[in-house]
Amino acid sequence: MKNILVPVGSSKNAVSHLQYAVDFAKAFGAKLHVVQIYNVYTKAGTMIKVDHILERESLEFLKSHVAKVDTKGVDVHIKTFKGKLVDTIELVCKSLDIDLILIEPRTNSVREEVYLGKTSGKIIKQTNIPALIVPEGYTYKPIIYILMALKSAIIKKENALNPLMDIKNQFKSIVNLLLVKTPYHNEGDFDIDEKLSAIITNTTYTENATTFQGVLEHYKDNDPDLLCVVRRKRGFFTKLWEKNTILKKDFQSTTLPVLVLSGLK
Repeated sequence: MKNILVPVGSSKNAVSHLQYAVDFAKAFGAKLHVVQIYNVYTKAGTMIKVDHILERESLEFLKSHVAKVDTKGVDVHIKTFKGKLVDTIELVCKSLDIDLILIEPRTNSVREEVYLGKTSGKIIKQTNIPALIVPEGYTYKPIIYILMALKSAIIKKENALNPLMDIKNQFKSIVNLLLVKTPYHNEGDFDIDEKLSAIITNTTYTENATTFQGVLEHYKDNDPDLLCVVRRKRGFFTKLWEKNTILKKDFQSTTLPVLVLSGLK
């Protein structure tokens, strides 16, 4: 893992989140790219050019933001970008060869019941970039136990498991697999290939209406330091992904990081 991206919003948790990102990047010897994305909405007839003003203010904000954390010798790069959030993040990740994006659950929501706000929800729902959702105020610690939840173990996409394997190799983690048989189960879904099998310690089989429900039933028994799920078009947390905002009552994992892999197929 060489390049990690941290989009910065205006949340109260932004400094704590950046400190976690620094500590996480240090463990991997990775570069940390701290970015802010802004958009310009001008009214008809407006003559004042505000692009350069917003860019300057955004850059100054990032400088002061980074100054509030202990960078611990990590190579931190700051950059501002103009554009729509999702499109711009995808372009940035491609140009900077980003391996993982670290996001806050609630970037600017003031609603206490919210788990993923609109901004973080859009990044998770509308991009295909591996992401690590870090709980608010969460302090960095080594990731020893990982629970990976899947309804299908079929892996066709090359490098899909890379973020998980990087974390396992770095921390010598124990990865336990939860295979959830849903009403949409197909023959062969539980056939575990050699690459995945090589990193799994224990496998649990369960039958639930959704992968999400399987996780709610089993993740406390596993007591993991990290929950690993897979982003699919109609997969994990399907009912939660219908809206960009996700409520805590719908997803109760607000106390551990969640690694969201890009689709395996």
